[in-house]
Amino acid sequence: MPTIVNPDTLAPPRGYSNGLLYGPGRVLFVAGQIGWDREGQLAGEGFAEQFAQALRNVLDVVRAAGGRPESIGRFTIYVTDKKAYLAAAKAIGATYRELMGRHYPAMALVQVADLLEEGALVEIEATAVLEENAESDDA
Repeated sequence: MPTIVNPDTLAPPRGYSNGLLYGPGRVLFVAGQIGWDREGQLAGEGFAEQFAQALRNVLDVVRAAGGRPESIGRFTIYVTDKKAYLAAAKAIGATYRELMGRHYPAMALVQVADLLEEGALVEIEATAVLEENAESDDA
């Protein structure tokens, strides 16, 4: 389990941690995942649906390497429309808690002009630290 690092010299974070200290372990870098299924079809045209599927995809990679949601130490979330993200915040929060529980890694949200795949609204990349003895499905 990580040690949460939220120095009192910073404003208290809301919905994320300023830092998580892990170790010992193995580091897993998860490539940016968009909201598509195994057939390459987007989960929908809405931001909340695509966010949910992208997060599921990230978690699938982490689990395949032997980790769990708490193994994730950092997210970078790329969105094409910050206002759409904010409008869907309640649904995103509910999905996040359903999939991640109350684990809040260090996070950054970045608005970008576009994503590579046509119609993709969100892309999530992650860094996880896995226990040294974690068994992976695909390693």
